Amino acid sequence: MAMRQTPLTCSGHTRPVVDLAFSGITPYGYFLISACKDGKPMLRQGDTGDWIGTFLGHKGAVWGATLNTDATKAATAAADFTAKVWDAVSGDEVLTLAHKHIVKTVSFTQDSNCLLTGGNDKLLRIYDLSNPEAAPQEIAGHTSAIKKALWCNDDKQILSAAEDKTIRLWDRSSMEEVKTLSFDTSVSSMEYMSDGEILVITYGKTIAFYNALSLELIKTVEAPAPINSASLHPEKDFFVAGGDDFKLYKFDYSTKEELESYKGHFGPVHCVRFSPDGELYASGSEDGTLRLWQTAVGKTYGLWKCVLPGYTASILKSTVSIFLGIYSNADIAEVHFCFFFSFFVYI
Repeated sequence: MAMRQTPLTCSGHTRPVVDLAFSGITPYGYFLISACKDGKPMLRQGDTGDWIGTFLGHKGAVWGATLNTDATKAATAAADFTAKVWDAVSGDEVLTLAHKHIVKTVSFTQDSNCLLTGGNDKLLRIYDLSNPEAAPQEIAGHTSAIKKALWCNDDKQILSAAEDKTIRLWDRSSMEEVKTLSFDTSVSSMEYMSDGEILVITYGKTIAFYNALSLELIKTVEAPAPINSASLHPEKDFFVAGGDDFKLYKFDYSTKEELESYKGHFGPVHCVRFSPDGELYASGSEDGTLRLWQTAVGKTYGLWKCVLPGYTASILKSTVSIFLGIYSNADIAEVHFCFFFSFFVYI
């Protein structure tokens, strides 16, 4: 008896969502940040998608966004030639880092003391956030715009992917290139998993897994459509991917078998990531929405409740009544909020 996947839809953005990232698990749960071409990155509660706040200050599309592990800091990369660091608790802008071109990617070190950036000027920059007046360290080598840059190997090394159809591994101390991977087409996404040192990359219809330290290939999987992003489950049982056909695919990591596919978005999927506890994955799309999907369909988690068919109508009726009773005041017209109700039925 199968159950239907019912994603939670997070509205609020007005343009395509191009990047997203989860924090680690904190005493207050975990959090989700999204980057959007509307220039207004948003922070949400990770397990429910509830809107917490919007970071206001950029004057162009925001291409990259990230949170530090404990969700106290956020960083964003934008088309206004800046990267910004934010206090993720208060929402205040802490620091603006000027660049010479569009910034596409940002990444904190594990201790949150340094920020790595990359973008259209083809340079990697490392900023010391404890001394923001100091000039950043710069690493040159890519011949086209940098799309993604990540710390790896306990922040001793850096991985970068660029429009020059390469992924490069850099040594932080020497600032020298360690190894380069070349592809026939530009890499569309890159995810690093410190547990097991696995690098997940996508290009064309291919999802590839590499050892992040040696850049030796582990395996590749071919998807039915061009893929823009993929994410490996924390326990490495399976992975998800999304791309140009509006679908989310779930594959078994060991056998490479396609397990599920869902069409929930109304545009290409640009980014997908598993939550830190592995209970859900988030996707961002050209349609301007984020969607949260259950890893184990039918499990009671967050706002998902497993409801038997006979109770569906009564629960919907009572939920709508409660919603109307709470939010009937016209004063909420100026308040940004997300309200979600999701249920599963046996089919």
